[in-house]
Amino acid sequence: MNPLAARTLTVNPARHAARAAAMGTLALLLAACEHPPMDSVQNGYRGLGMVQVSDPRLGSPTDNSIPPALPRAPDVPGGPLAGDTFKNVQVLKDVPVAEFARLMATMTTWVAPQQGCNYCHAAADLASDALYTKVVARRMLEMTRHINADWHSHVGDTGVTCYSCHRGHNVPQYVWFTDPGPANASPYAGNLAGQNQPAPSVRLAALPNDPFTAYLGGSKAITVIDRSALRPDADKGASIKDAEQTYGLMMHITGALGVNCTFCHNSRSFFDWDQSTPQRVTAWYGIRMVRDLNQAYLTPLTGKFPPERLGPHGDGPKLNCATCHQGVHKPLNGVSMLPDYPELAGRH
Repeated sequence: MNPLAARTLTVNPARHAARAAAMGTLALLLAACEHPPMDSVQNGYRGLGMVQVSDPRLGSPTDNSIPPALPRAPDVPGGPLAGDTFKNVQVLKDVPVAEFARLMATMTTWVAPQQGCNYCHAAADLASDALYTKVVARRMLEMTRHINADWHSHVGDTGVTCYSCHRGHNVPQYVWFTDPGPANASPYAGNLAGQNQPAPSVRLAALPNDPFTAYLGGSKAITVIDRSALRPDADKGASIKDAEQTYGLMMHITGALGVNCTFCHNSRSFFDWDQSTPQRVTAWYGIRMVRDLNQAYLTPLTGKFPPERLGPHGDGPKLNCATCHQGVHKPLNGVSMLPDYPELAGRH
């Protein structure tokens, strides 16, 4: 036998043991990195990245379970109504007395589980409007009924209740105030315009950190591109600053719903409605619903709040998409609570 071949076939025991140990260590490291496979759902045209990917290890940022409902009182045809029995009932006048008491007890667990009834009501006179919390709560009841009755285009048959946003907190966890961003270092420093200071409101992107005041508190057009080149009235078109602010709002929406851009948009043509998913229409109505609620209900309440409930610039708390969605594209995973609380449905 050729001596060279013999040497080639000789196995070095020490080297073999070291190689085996290294392979074993690598196997252990790879095993430690294993995790459940990502969940993916194709929601649009294949080949265009229109797929939603989720990591089952992350779960939802909030608890989306539904609290058990108190038993409903038996229907008593012709029984007394809350508006005829109690003083100063302005919204739920048409609710039977027993159901009115049940709803009040339920709302306490939704909004003020620690404080109880006295969070909104003066202990010596339940009919009194002395506490600002009662005035605000009454307006929020009107808002809830308004959403369920007039914004079916966004909430559908699922609707909302006080729990949709509050979830056991006096103030919902996700509200916003006007935020112009950090002040300039000196009068001679450039104006950052709220940019390049990564903020949670835009998922830490270097984008304008307050997309809410203009788009959800006001009615500024949400634009990215201008189809006219070198237009003489360029100041009326979509500027780069407008595009950046729009991107900031979109970053907020994706985080609030726990999705990515292709949940609503086709990545080959983001602006084209004909190539977008049906969810984009639902989102379009959602933006307009939030504007309506902020302008008609939340902003007018600013003067009712004490100073400690106001933002740094004196404005009151307002809604955005996260207020209700809280990390899932269907709030409370799409479960409707209205069948247990039809008094909040309003009138279509």
